[in-house]
Amino acid sequence: QVQLVESGGGLVQAGGSLRLSCAASGSIFRFNAMGWYRQAPGKQRELVALIYSDGNTKYADSVKGRFTISRDIPKNTVYLQMNSLKPEDTAVYYCHAKNWYDYWGQGTQVTVSS
Repeated sequence: QVQLVESGGGLVQAGGSLRLSCAASGSIFRFNAMGWYRQAPGKQRELVALIYSDGNTKYADSVKGRFTISRDIPKNTVYLQMNSLKPEDTAVYYCHAKNWYDYWGQGTQVTVSS
């Protein structure tokens, strides 16, 4: 059973920073990719950033240059460093992992005040 546990969300002023963590139960090399998605009220869940098993990354245009996804393999953890936060970044952020199946964390709230 795969578990993904997110942490690091919270309330921050516009222009501030937060770092989200996603701890996986077991080796993250089991997954083809891991990433972060977000869902704002009344909107569909959208991709924020991905990191593939080979280390390549992918970002949504809206966060390029501000967010960085990374991983710590010995700790089985993926991170999302979020800088220059904007009110429109406010959402529930979900960790995602994929191999033959899709796995989701429970989500962590990020609120950016103007």
